Amino acid sequence: MAAGDGLVSMTPSSIAHSGTSASINADGGVDFTAVTSLSLNGVFTSEMDNYLMVIGPIDASGATDIYIRYRASGTDASGTDYVRQELNANNTSVTGLRYTSQTNHRLMKTDSVQRSGLQCHIYGPALAQPTANRSFSARDFSGAVIQDSAGTHSLSVSYDGITILSDGISSITSNVHVFGYEE
Repeated sequence: MAAGDGLVSMTPSSIAHSGTSASINADGGVDFTAVTSLSLNGVFTSEMDNYLMVIGPIDASGATDIYIRYRASGTDASGTDYVRQELNANNTSVTGLRYTSQTNHRLMKTDSVQRSGLQCHIYGPALAQPTANRSFSARDFSGAVIQDSAGTHSLSVSYDGITILSDGISSITSNVHVFGYEE
């Protein structure tokens, strides 16, 4: 493959989870069942600047928020350095929300009745500069619901991994795949 040919699957060097099970597939994706946290180590490298993370379909044990935290050398960045801006469209209502000084980024809200999915673009996580992300999710809750979120992490740290978290009460079952954008 020549440079600039598209997306490259980023197979985690290792994973850790809290819950029933998680395993790395031959294609580099990770299947997980009934977890409240899933850490993917070694998916961001200095060879690529930007990434796409796709999760879905998501099956939750109850209504839950899904969050991410960046990781460096197997440790989550859990300080209050996350900021996010959200747009939510449900029926004819559109709302905007802003959160500052957070310990994670919320990517979406899901429930146990309908399946949902999300994609998250991550900009410069392996660079020693602030990291940004943009996520889009869709779910069906008495009609289609769209959630769009942008976030920043203000520390100038090089991250090599990411943790996906539920609210800790409900668990999630799904598949996650991280792709690097060829430059």
